[in-house]
Amino acid sequence: MIKVIPMDIMTDQYNQYLIITEDVRKIVAASGIRNGMVTVETRHTTTGISVNEPLECLQSDVDVFLSRIIPEDAPYSHCHMLRDYGSTGGNPTGHLKAMIVGNHCHFPLIDGKLIGGSAQDIWFCEFDGPSQRTINIIIEGE
Repeated sequence: MIKVIPMDIMTDQYNQYLIITEDVRKIVAASGIRNGMVTVETRHTTTGISVNEPLECLQSDVDVFLSRIIPEDAPYSHCHMLRDYGSTGGNPTGHLKAMIVGNHCHFPLIDGKLIGGSAQDIWFCEFDGPSQRTINIIIEGE
């Protein structure tokens, strides 16, 4: 059986890191699927999903690192007129950061519980907020 359950969140900052592990666990528990795999996937090209420790200092380090390798003031092509959209693309850093971070993660599901390391939490990474966002929780199994 496969269930795809959307989870909506509203971010309130331009760059923001939200720990969503407990929300995902609740959705998985309510799914009724006991054994299989769980995939957490963002539906947006300027957001990411990552797995790491939920430390504020680590979030700050990640933010500084990404800002160093993808500075806001670089001459990006995406900042020019996009005829297909009829407007200027002004979020190139969000797209690039999302490509580096990735858009999904996987966890095994055993006896109705996500199996991961004691320091592993699921991060939702916003790189073009604030915005309404949707994350797919994909639960496969029996």
